[in-house]
Amino acid sequence: MSRLQQVTVLGATGSVGLSTLDVIARHPDRYQIFALTGFSRLSELLALCVLHSPRFAVVPEAALARGLQDDLRAAGLATQVLVGEAGLCQVAADAEVDTVVAAIVGAAGLRPTLAAVDAGKKILLANKEALVMSGALFMQAVRKSGAVLLPLDSEHNAIFQCMPGDFSRGLSQVGVRRILLTASGGPFRQTPLAELEHVSPDQACAHPNWSMGRKISVDSASMMNKGLELIEACWLFDARPDQVEVVVHPQSVIHSLVDYVDGSVLAQLGNPDMRTPIANALAWPERIDSGVAPLDLFAIARLDFEAPDEQRFPCLRLAREAVEAGNSAPAMLNAANEVAVAAFLERRIRFPQIASIIEDVLAREPVVAVNDLGAVFEADRKARGLAEQWLERNAR
Repeated sequence: MSRLQQVTVLGATGSVGLSTLDVIARHPDRYQIFALTGFSRLSELLALCVLHSPRFAVVPEAALARGLQDDLRAAGLATQVLVGEAGLCQVAADAEVDTVVAAIVGAAGLRPTLAAVDAGKKILLANKEALVMSGALFMQAVRKSGAVLLPLDSEHNAIFQCMPGDFSRGLSQVGVRRILLTASGGPFRQTPLAELEHVSPDQACAHPNWSMGRKISVDSASMMNKGLELIEACWLFDARPDQVEVVVHPQSVIHSLVDYVDGSVLAQLGNPDMRTPIANALAWPERIDSGVAPLDLFAIARLDFEAPDEQRFPCLRLAREAVEAGNSAPAMLNAANEVAVAAFLERRIRFPQIASIIEDVLAREPVVAVNDLGAVFEADRKARGLAEQWLERNAR
């Protein structure tokens, strides 16, 4: 390679960010960290800066930036600290950056990810909410700028690996019948329904296979994560909702499958470790070592599959209804879910009430067209307001 690839990691202190940095550290001859961003784990961000010596670091507030800047100087580093959304967008779009890892959780990741898109970067997308909120606008911006968009979610990366290279011509044109999106079922797959009223945030965050942040872990427990991934898959692969089928696969070894019209079904398998899709996307179209152990099929011994239970997981139904409605519905779904999950983690509501809040918001606010980002954020704002109103009326 002629030079080191410059990488910005948005959301460096989260699970995806840390896994990305682990992979990058294995290949110092290929990659160099340009910028790292963090939200609340500033001591961890400082440690990462000491380890990787980025040119920039980004934090949410000026007071935090001053403290981090002092600590970096004390450590002998020349890293410059930037602030807020403007700082995020700057390090995502900088002319020297080759690759942007978009791993900020939630709606907060939309604008900096779009800044990377508009600048024509190679974008490794873990922030599924960006596509959920603004799918048509986001994909239009990708096409306009010529940005390279590669999925980091294990499921979407698996689908990408199983698709023909020219899938952008349309699924029917390349012989794809449907996408099979796998889900582990999370920690409550077999929990008696009556007991879901009493589960704790710590129980919801105890995923059987994956190590993730608390918000994403709760989404996995409710299967909203899979609902958001369904919406994301429709945009990434230009698929109709009826062409994406969710399959519960408790072992999390098959990460997703693609079903072709000739009867062939291609699957991508691997140990449940985010470093595999990260390495795949970082080096695409090449392959590099990720640090993940080889898959031992003899130790796994069996692979199970079952249909998702939408009585147990109403969030999956709500997500499918939202993508079918289109326009502002997915943005409202995402916003209401973010408010509801935060309330559950704060023990203000019970676990089943996450779906209750989302359903109430979607029923009370009409779906409207979203022709620009202003309309997306207005739908987000209204949905958050309605969700907060529900909490004021009903929270325990």
